Amino acid sequence: MARVLKAVFFDLYGTVAGFEPDRFEVQSRVCAEFGITLTREGVLRGYADADAYLNRENAVLPMGRRTPAQKTAIFEEYTRRVIRGSGVEVSIETAGKIWSRIQRTPAGLAPFPDAAPALRTLRERGLLTGLISNMDTGGDRLVAELGLDGLFDLAVTSGDVGAAKPNPAIFLAALSRSGVQASEAVHVGDQLSSDVRGALAVGIRPVLIDRDGNHPRYRECPRIDSLSELPDLLDGMDG
Repeated sequence: MARVLKAVFFDLYGTVAGFEPDRFEVQSRVCAEFGITLTREGVLRGYADADAYLNRENAVLPMGRRTPAQKTAIFEEYTRRVIRGSGVEVSIETAGKIWSRIQRTPAGLAPFPDAAPALRTLRERGLLTGLISNMDTGGDRLVAELGLDGLFDLAVTSGDVGAAKPNPAIFLAALSRSGVQASEAVHVGDQLSSDVRGALAVGIRPVLIDRDGNHPRYRECPRIDSLSELPDLLDGMDG
């Protein structure tokens, strides 16, 4: 029996939106103040490792349920891993100072240029679109702040649910709100653990978006470099 695709869920950070200015620009500018030189390739490697680390920590206990001291410790280690990607080792103390400085640097999330066109195309095809994010902000507020009102039928965040990907609870909440079965949904995200494996665990078909080229040989699920590739890919999956 053919599977009919009814809903497409999206991760937020690294999938639909990213920092502006971008991560390399902010990280390298702040690190230069500490006499540290980073490379763009190294920053991409470092963020791949740091994001995987953060997702593992989120799976243990969502950031929104941690104490300020616990959050600080995690982001100190996160920053240390980002810097290590360029072959530079720093102490946790130095990483903490760099993280604190980055927090004071003006930057914000902005949708990637390919996000809105892809979402419009999917909605024109009659597909329901949803956001599943580990952000602590409420889903509706998050969508509004990104200027993506009208492009998502629903938004579920760890702040809403009290659980973070890959915890099944956040995916099940999205399925419940959408009214579709897991086999009728696809989830698009950039993290192997929280997005790909998290979706698979509840029966949702995953698509890996690999904007930074961290997983060029990944074959466990469909892989794309840009959301502009998604509509054609889904045509081949819907059946």
